[in-house]
Amino acid sequence: MVEEESIRVVRCGGSELNFRRAVFSADSKYIFCVSGDFVKVYSTVTEECVHILHGHRNLVTGIQLNPNNHLQLYSCSLDGTIKLWDYIDGILIKTFTVGCKLHALFTVAQAEDSVFAIVNKEKPDIFQLVSVKLPKSSSQEVEAKELSFVLDYINQSPKCIAFGNEVNFVLLVFWNLFFFPRFTLSSSRNKKHAKNNFTCVACHPTEDCIASGHMDGKIRLWRNFYDDKKYTYTCLHWHHDMVMDLAFSVTGTSLLSGGCESVLVEWRDATEKNKEFLPRLGATIEHISVSPAGDLFCTSHSDNKIIIIHRNLEASAVIQGLVKDRSIFTGLMIDPRTKALVLNGKPGHLQFYSLQSDKQLYNLDIIQQEYINDYGLIQIELTKAAFGCFGNWLATVEQRQEKETELELQMKLWMYNKKTQGFILNTKINMPHEDCITALCFCNAEKSEQPTLVTASKDGYFKVWILTDDSDIYKKAVGWTCDFVGSYHKYQATNCCFSEDGSLLAVSFEEIVTIWDSITWELKCTFCQRAGKIRHLCFGRLTCSKYLLGATENGILCCWNLLSCALEWNAKLNVRVMEPDPNSENIAAISQSSVGSDLFVFKPSEPRPLYIQKGISREEVQWGVFVPRDVPESFTSEAYQWLNRSQLYFLTKSQSLLTFSTKSPEEKLTPTSKQLLAEESLPTTPFYFILGKHRQLQDEKLNETLENELVQLPLTENIPAVSELLHTPAHVLPSAAFLCSMFVNSLLLSKETKSAKEIPEDVDMEEEKESEDSDKENDFIEKVQDTNNTGLGEDIIHQLSNSEEKELRKFRKIDYSWIAAL
Repeated sequence: MVEEESIRVVRCGGSELNFRRAVFSADSKYIFCVSGDFVKVYSTVTEECVHILHGHRNLVTGIQLNPNNHLQLYSCSLDGTIKLWDYIDGILIKTFTVGCKLHALFTVAQAEDSVFAIVNKEKPDIFQLVSVKLPKSSSQEVEAKELSFVLDYINQSPKCIAFGNEVNFVLLVFWNLFFFPRFTLSSSRNKKHAKNNFTCVACHPTEDCIASGHMDGKIRLWRNFYDDKKYTYTCLHWHHDMVMDLAFSVTGTSLLSGGCESVLVEWRDATEKNKEFLPRLGATIEHISVSPAGDLFCTSHSDNKIIIIHRNLEASAVIQGLVKDRSIFTGLMIDPRTKALVLNGKPGHLQFYSLQSDKQLYNLDIIQQEYINDYGLIQIELTKAAFGCFGNWLATVEQRQEKETELELQMKLWMYNKKTQGFILNTKINMPHEDCITALCFCNAEKSEQPTLVTASKDGYFKVWILTDDSDIYKKAVGWTCDFVGSYHKYQATNCCFSEDGSLLAVSFEEIVTIWDSITWELKCTFCQRAGKIRHLCFGRLTCSKYLLGATENGILCCWNLLSCALEWNAKLNVRVMEPDPNSENIAAISQSSVGSDLFVFKPSEPRPLYIQKGISREEVQWGVFVPRDVPESFTSEAYQWLNRSQLYFLTKSQSLLTFSTKSPEEKLTPTSKQLLAEESLPTTPFYFILGKHRQLQDEKLNETLENELVQLPLTENIPAVSELLHTPAHVLPSAAFLCSMFVNSLLLSKETKSAKEIPEDVDMEEEKESEDSDKENDFIEKVQDTNNTGLGEDIIHQLSNSEEKELRKFRKIDYSWIAAL
């Protein structure tokens, strides 16, 4: 039984990995990145999440290595605390309470027991740089209220702040000005209305040199900047748009830059001619980091990805989080095969995301065209997607509309291939409708004989597509074709869904709901409440399959009885998300109010909700989906039983992926690698997780069997026969054909053979005496045979002496039954 606890809303992953610069460990084995309220520790070799450092109660805004101890990590958060971690063991060492929101963190080796942070002033949009004194104390929670003012009215972004070598100056940029503690430099002094505002800044590690990135794509290297009248700068220009970030190498011999071109540029010796490129990184580079050892770089990208790069500009690892697209048109879906979350990914792709490991599995290229990064260009958008036939088919819709009369519409049907373990394009349909497609759904009934797909459109029609034989004389094939077209008074078709058994199809035409027979495609009945356009439509399941629910734009939730063809009940509820649980009769509805979003869980047969939770999110919830559990829970409370078989996930307007759970975030996000940490000092690689525990179980079973059988296992290196064969010169040994059979026979023992401990020592002594006597008696015979055989040539097989046979008899007494246990 599960102990009854309150249900809480927890972030289940998908947080931004690119919110701040990633940080390398001193030995380059680990890389740290902020992820919502947590700090994640990844292996730079295996890409696996080794630890999740949890303890902050709000967004983590900065991470830095402890300059006095390279095995410790600082982190700051909007909750007003600075935490010190032991990232090797994932343990929180100390918490410093500052008391105000911290927006960025900086550490320098020369400032002992102090860190620098960006904090809010009195107004929320005014920031200042302060020095925070970290007092020494033995307690785990310490107050750090001693703040020293450094500079006021600064930029919130940490990319606009840099510290010089040996901290002889602090550099800040704001718009088109350099800010120093004593003077200011301007980047727009030479040209009026120049588009050269600062975007980022970096300081040379050894020299008095500053690199600044600008909106016009240029990089300026400033020198002699202590004199605001005689300062000089050189210009480097390759980027066609704003420079997003800059970073010097550890030695300062090269400068790294990146922008929206998805290309990492290395300027060697800070010269225009000597530059190297790493192109096609997939998305805009937002941050660049360099490891303290200088052997690795990393880039953070706008598609929530971190790429680890070797010093020779070769990508070695990719850490991919949940891709945050501009808008999620497809909604949230669950792949029936992998149980992965499926939604819009990078432009033109569907991403398959594992909710268990909080990691992207793969991308499926739907549009199959090169993406052009141009803000004024109207792109092809992936608008709809649906799985059918238990994951065997996938339907997608893509469209591009530059003007109202210029609509490009295409529907694709993808078939799952077991050999390639992926989806292959089967059918492509150009302009399946005259207007935009508003909904599509498969008939997923278990007894369905023929795969069926229904699409609804603003052109006033819904179309039924079926799978037919498309074979020819060359090969066998199947394809999709239109089987039926339906409409209702030329109203726009807005939603469609099949009943659980697939016998009925419900299609909403603005305010009217129509019910169709899925065999004859005859109109059975209509429901009309005049409560506004139907926004959501779904059938009940299991014992509630006779009910049909619809949510309108005017904030009315209606439930119709299909047997009596009458309205069962209605409720005033502004439903934004309505999702049926595939494993129960429950339906989750999320409504929007002026305060936030509320959750209602109910059964269609009972208008009284089973569970209500107010304020699940302060922002609007856009999508939701039920995910079946691999192992059902056992909640006894009636209010929590809706979580037994499935778990509800929902996506907010800011694309935060949340869920409901009775477990704390720490228990929810504890990685497998942390639960399975071995006592041995072995690297926690995926192969270790597969073989490590299995090897331990094998060793335990082997030890138990050996203890029961009381068999002595001699070590291989202590066996005289093995050492004789390996160390005796080859020209002295008899032929291999002669020794092989005798050596193998000495190792193979029958089941009736007694072990070495069970053979009495007296018998051994008697056999040795008999063998010595036989040696003396046969000496003369051996000499005679040697003289007689001298003329017979090499055909005569060499005969072993009695002393050699005596040694082999000793080997036979050794128990080699341990071989059977291998």
